[in-house]
Amino acid sequence: VAESLAIERAKRLFDCGFANVQPHSGAQANQGVFLALLNPGDTFLGMSLAAGGHLTHGAAPNLSGKWFNAVQYGVRPDDHLIDFDQVSALAKEHRPKLIIAGGSAYPRIIDFARFRDIAHDVGALFMVDMAHFAGLVAGGIHPNPLDFADVVTTTTHKTLRGPRGGMILTNDQDIAKKINSAIFPGLQGGPLMHVIAAKAVAFGEALRPDFKTYSKAVVENSRALASTLAQSGLDIVSGGTDTHLSLIDLRPKGLTGKVAEASLERAFLTCNKNAIPFDPEKPAIASGLRVGSPAATTRGFGTAEFIKVGELMVEVLDGLVAHPEDNSAIEQSVREQVQTLCADFPIYQTLE
Repeated sequence: VAESLAIERAKRLFDCGFANVQPHSGAQANQGVFLALLNPGDTFLGMSLAAGGHLTHGAAPNLSGKWFNAVQYGVRPDDHLIDFDQVSALAKEHRPKLIIAGGSAYPRIIDFARFRDIAHDVGALFMVDMAHFAGLVAGGIHPNPLDFADVVTTTTHKTLRGPRGGMILTNDQDIAKKINSAIFPGLQGGPLMHVIAAKAVAFGEALRPDFKTYSKAVVENSRALASTLAQSGLDIVSGGTDTHLSLIDLRPKGLTGKVAEASLERAFLTCNKNAIPFDPEKPAIASGLRVGSPAATTRGFGTAEFIKVGELMVEVLDGLVAHPEDNSAIEQSVREQVQTLCADFPIYQTLE
């Protein structure tokens, strides 16, 4: 019953014909597509991890980069937007069986129609991994990749605000049959029914009108945060954001992602170090930070609060520049301000 409910709600939410809600994660959803539609050694195109893609889109250490001939595309050096000339050229050169759009650190709306045309011109299937922006699609403020793609994968947490898990969607009955067999018995054993029940609940919440309000606020807050950081002299990769996340280039302040992440964490400001396109640093060090708005938006923060969060982040970062050996005084001050801000937006408002 729970699985049937989750499937029907997913189909309504994303306006599609078929849904498999059994994948335990987004990575396994992607693996399910590979198992269903590719053979070992087949060629596919995916966005490189260095440009903002995901490990499972062909990164060398990942299964997707080991079992397949993964050809990687990137972004343009001048504006850090997807290099469609490169995508087209690589597609014509390598004749991939599958082309993947989507990423883990790409803050802009993707031109799905252009990807579809490139894929179909070379006889490839087109897949979109919408793990990061699925909630924005559900909220109606982001283009629905199912209008263009042969198959779509996603996680069910992140902007969709459900339990950790994965899902595969399509409008193609033949692909749906292959996907179902690939997930079970091909890739997984028994489904996690407690998680599937939670997915059904999350999809039900996303079908409510207030989810559209939440989704709109996620993007507004994300842009407010990015703008505040930009005003301090930091570079925003691609010049801004259309989604829930922003990628911040710390090089104008002479900082690395590793150092900045640790200091911000001590100040109770959670983000993660992240490589930026054409990053001169090693991935473990990185020149950037990835920041997102969904969690605090769910808590009730609006643009004013996100501007404040941005100002607090800048205070910590500027403190690191001035006191690279010991930023503890500023970290303590900001930590207290963060606690005060959070106290104004309690998670469980009915509990004292």
